[in-house]
Amino acid sequence: MGPRGGRGLYVGRRAAALLAALLLGLLAALLALAALYGRCRQEAAPPPPPPSPAAPGPAAPPGPAAGGRSVRRLPRHLLPLHYDLELWPRVRPGQAGPFAFSGQVNITVRCRQDTEEAVLHSAGLRSRGPAVVRGPLPASGPAVEVAGLRQEEEGETAVLELRGRLRAGRRYVLQLGFQGRLEEDLDGLFLTRYTDQGRSSMLIASQLEPTYARTVYPCFDEPAMKATFNIRIIHDPSYVALSNMPAIDVSEMKDENGSLWTVTTFNTSLKMSTYLTAFVIGDFDYVTRTERGNEIRIWARKEAIRNGYVDYALNITGPIFSFLEDLLNVSYPLPKTDLVALPDFGAGAMENWGLMTFQESSLMYLPSDKFTSRKAMIAIIVSHELGHQWFGNLVTMSWWNDLWLNEGLASYFEYLGATFVEPKLSLDKIFYDHVVQPVLSEDNEIGVRSLSESEDKIKGSFSLMSLFDSITYNKGASITWMLSGFLTEKLFIRALTSYLKEFAFSNANQDDLWTHIQMVVDAQDEVQLPASVKQIMDSWTCQNGFPVLTLNLTTGTISQEQFFNKKNENSTDSYNNTWIIPVSWMRNGSSQPLIWLDKSSNVFPEMQVSESEYDWILLNVNLTGYYRVNYDELNLKRLARLLENDPKAIPAVSRCQLIDDAFALTQFGYMQIETALELTKYLAREDELFIWNAVLLNLVPENLEGTLKNYEVYPLLKKYLLKRMLPIYHYYAGFIRQNIDALEDDYFAQVYLEKLFATACWLGLQDCLDLSSELYAKWMDHPEYKIPFLIRRTVCCYGVAGGGEKEWNFAWEMYNHTDSPKEDKDILLSAMSCAKESWLLYRYLQYGLSDTLFSSNCTSVIILYVATKDIGHRIAWEFVTENWPLLSERYGKELLHDVLKDMGRFVNTDVQIQELQVFYNTTLEEDERVAATLLLEFTKSENMERRELLIRVANWLQKNVDD
Repeated sequence: MGPRGGRGLYVGRRAAALLAALLLGLLAALLALAALYGRCRQEAAPPPPPPSPAAPGPAAPPGPAAGGRSVRRLPRHLLPLHYDLELWPRVRPGQAGPFAFSGQVNITVRCRQDTEEAVLHSAGLRSRGPAVVRGPLPASGPAVEVAGLRQEEEGETAVLELRGRLRAGRRYVLQLGFQGRLEEDLDGLFLTRYTDQGRSSMLIASQLEPTYARTVYPCFDEPAMKATFNIRIIHDPSYVALSNMPAIDVSEMKDENGSLWTVTTFNTSLKMSTYLTAFVIGDFDYVTRTERGNEIRIWARKEAIRNGYVDYALNITGPIFSFLEDLLNVSYPLPKTDLVALPDFGAGAMENWGLMTFQESSLMYLPSDKFTSRKAMIAIIVSHELGHQWFGNLVTMSWWNDLWLNEGLASYFEYLGATFVEPKLSLDKIFYDHVVQPVLSEDNEIGVRSLSESEDKIKGSFSLMSLFDSITYNKGASITWMLSGFLTEKLFIRALTSYLKEFAFSNANQDDLWTHIQMVVDAQDEVQLPASVKQIMDSWTCQNGFPVLTLNLTTGTISQEQFFNKKNENSTDSYNNTWIIPVSWMRNGSSQPLIWLDKSSNVFPEMQVSESEYDWILLNVNLTGYYRVNYDELNLKRLARLLENDPKAIPAVSRCQLIDDAFALTQFGYMQIETALELTKYLAREDELFIWNAVLLNLVPENLEGTLKNYEVYPLLKKYLLKRMLPIYHYYAGFIRQNIDALEDDYFAQVYLEKLFATACWLGLQDCLDLSSELYAKWMDHPEYKIPFLIRRTVCCYGVAGGGEKEWNFAWEMYNHTDSPKEDKDILLSAMSCAKESWLLYRYLQYGLSDTLFSSNCTSVIILYVATKDIGHRIAWEFVTENWPLLSERYGKELLHDVLKDMGRFVNTDVQIQELQVFYNTTLEEDERVAATLLLEFTKSENMERRELLIRVANWLQKNVDD
């Protein structure tokens, strides 16, 4: 599956550790509200055109499904060889629900062990007609009488109880008719509604990963039980049917009522896993081109096709295919590839062989858009799914415990493919920023799993969807990046080619990959490793977390330990927290030969430095390794001085890494905050926006903007930061005012300029406030004018904040325009909470209660927006308490949990806790009151720790603000 962007709220690690069970419930509520937020719009508004360009977040994986599916392994008595599958969704255009589908599946199996029952997967399906077993082949007719068909709901299996015995070594055919409900839930075979050319339409599509194939047809629903498929779809004549292979016949038939249906028959598939089978039935149009004999078609709403919204996706898909074929030296084996832009799709994107499906915003690009970021997002997502055609489809992991062999490798190649078709993107910067840095911040929490789990852990009630996370995607890609780095790309690709050819149309585990890499390493003498590939890589994939390296320049000693919160020293694993670590390094700007740390510590004489302040060492250059670095005070002082005198002497990725590591080390107790702050003195000379973004996320976290102004640190931080921000701010403000088109190839400006400008305005920079008011006023005078999307959210917020009722009313008017894109509606929904007049915020909250002004989905979003503002949190709280009966009826306890979470950031005293308790003592059940009290107590404790930290920051700023 494709990555999804997303960032969570900051939760202190101490509270997270002690309140894990409580937070699971709160997170469920947050996820539910996040889903509501994504759909929040006026009920009457038609679906918007493709959204205007937005900055793609780091590749990130899809969120977990609500509730895990059963993971029952099937017995190995029967091995599927071939499916003849007929599907018949009983859907006509304009038909009212409920909807259903029926079908017939004939599965040719080889019996591997004598058995008196046939067990296969089936979930939520009802049998249709008697089950039959034919064989042994090639004999015709029923061979073994079926005594009964038993459905086991808990194990999601169907058991054919036989009156005879299937014999080992023989082939049989299992014949089952089935029927099921066609829901609008975006899993299995589902129905979705959309608007095209002003008319309401319906579409049927599928999403079968990881274990939803069994909800569509009875099957052997495990990745290693590969087979070939002949698929036939019966559908309404006005629809087109698509599946993994090209259609080879289209005919007609009549049902029992004499109604006409179309029958589309598809060519025999290659050998593949059940989760990769795919079906789309609807009234879409397409654009096409052929690349090396591969017919590529992009399907979408007719309106989108006519307007050229998928032309960019079409233009890059062929070249990425060719790039991957040439790089891997393995040809794409299918004759056609369909990419379908679905109006509503929960998985984001899915790599089904020959029929990839995407959320339509992931494929659509407005031809009039000149900016790179939207193209980059599409290129990254398309490249990810194309990478799966080799890693996942051609060679599939044997079981879900090695899912990273699919998703981690595809996440690595998505950036190679994207930078191939968009060469102005910087591969190392974008990979560090989108992949490595985000997962390093997550892969240190208590309870985070290892990249590769043991196979026996993935069974029973284990939720397979929990594996589709940042560990699988981003950590998998990060250790692949590291592996390619120390092997060299040439050897790495050679090993992958060998691996792909050996296991084509089959399955593999990570040891199989290590074996093929070892074969390539053994066949040459340029790259020497300190241990076997398996020993090295198992240290990264089979234990959780990652190391932090500590360097002592006086002795040249490097030591390693697991990076964890010093307050929670709990770690039990079979590796004794030791990794075999490749250490890239430079000395005084010159790259040095790679060294290895394969034990807890070692002395490297070449890393001892002289007394000269110009003698410095930098480890993990450009973050080639998956770890953090803790330097001694001597080296940090030299690096801080170097940054002030010649920042470009350190590569950009390493500068960002140095700062991000320092703040992470501070947060976890390895380093003093004052030491980390020393590394920020040079920032007036920093011109890389992705580095500024890392700095600002550490110094001005978005979830603390509403509270930092209450601390004495704010005026000092304002003076210190603005002095350093002015050069880069004015550089970009000049483009905003005079020639924004000049930024069309500046990817990081399109991704991160918003944060820079939002911080400048938050710090009260008058030019930023004036620019926001100026652009907002221009929009008010000329509603057809488009505020530059790079800073649209900031301009709208501060345009409303700097004005009064007139400015707020204009935002309200524009929000209610039916032709406003959904993204603009979301921006305006937030901007209206930026008002500085209390009565406007209260009126906004009152509007939120109205069924006629908003859909009910929006009410909770409005409350949370207002609650996060510095003057809004009290107003939001009073509003919730005054209107609780109505709000409780609509949302239950979930809304209160979220409001409490936001209010918690303002809790510093026992009196404030008591004030909140007075309210929820009358609204919550006893167990919920206890949980809420605990949450507030720990939040208060965190806030007090934060206050102490900010006092230290303020003291440091007091001494350094004028430097």
